[in-house]
Amino acid sequence: MGEPHRIGIVGTGWICGAYLQTLRDHPAVAIAAVADLDPARAASVAASVPGCRALSPGDLLRDDSITTILNLTVPAAHAEIGLGAIKNGHPLYGEKPLTADMTSARTLIDQARDHGVAVGCAPDTVLGTGVQTGRAAVDSGLIGRPLSAVAVMATPGPERWHHQPGFYYQPGGGPLLDMGPYYLTALVHLLGPIVAVTGAASRQRAWRVIGSGPRSGERIPVTVDTHVTGVLHHANGALSTITTSFDAVRTTAAPIEVHGETGTLEVPDPNNFTGDVRLFALGTTDWQTLPPSAGYAEASRGIGLLDMLTSAAPRAGGTLALHVLDAMTALQRSADEGRRIDLTTTAERPAPLPLVPATTWRRP
Repeated sequence: MGEPHRIGIVGTGWICGAYLQTLRDHPAVAIAAVADLDPARAASVAASVPGCRALSPGDLLRDDSITTILNLTVPAAHAEIGLGAIKNGHPLYGEKPLTADMTSARTLIDQARDHGVAVGCAPDTVLGTGVQTGRAAVDSGLIGRPLSAVAVMATPGPERWHHQPGFYYQPGGGPLLDMGPYYLTALVHLLGPIVAVTGAASRQRAWRVIGSGPRSGERIPVTVDTHVTGVLHHANGALSTITTSFDAVRTTAAPIEVHGETGTLEVPDPNNFTGDVRLFALGTTDWQTLPPSAGYAEASRGIGLLDMLTSAAPRAGGTLALHVLDAMTALQRSADEGRRIDLTTTAERPAPLPLVPATTWRRP
């Protein structure tokens, strides 16, 4: 198998722990260094990983002993860290969204091409058995020709549980850019690329109140829309509707439903790797739960990075992330301007996955 692929992580907040659960003991990679604006936090994480060093972000990006940069910073820093990695010749895998705006995202993808380095981007949850089993069902014709889909993400907002939720309500955050990548990426896997969008949005509150942690009770400003809904026009003629909201208490809606000529498919939460896929076929009287048939079994955060290291065309790749960001920013622009917006990017559906047992991907 050779020497492990050396990874440097920038950003050691909450999501870093989820990635470490997958990557820390994986034989194909080694966490060589971590960096954070909080040196003490970086040092704490480094101490939990054998052979790992705590560096400053700049030193980590310039370290030639590191091969790939894993960017787990807040969205506002995605472009700066990503471009720094690429400038120093490092392949890049980052958290979603790709960047906070299309201008910097295009620059990042162009620079990666010019430097000959790969770019990958979350979400990789869609590579689990939940969305991939749903995709396999669509591709095998279980619902006939797909005609439409409905995607719903509705919560009261992250300030109830997150100790530092301010970035969720700043540019690069909001329910659309924070949670939309899961749902839009899943819809591209299920139905293919998007050609145009029509959106509407609202922002009903100027402040949110932190509900837990040392800053509990503190007010934070809201500078982005907190309820965004819209219609996605897919290249194959299907129409999807999407709602992302930090203004709802609860919903009974399925995370994703795909409607075809001969059946409806219920697809589980694309923010998770697993979940039941259910089929209601035309002429039947009840839902049928489909057994997992595709995707990485028992997957967790970081599987997209592992896939990128072993695939000529990463399934959680930068081109797809750019297309999803294009759709999200176009939805916001459509809401602002009150008109349909044609997208300026496209992306092929990533290659389908067979059912990959955990014993296979964890111990290649």
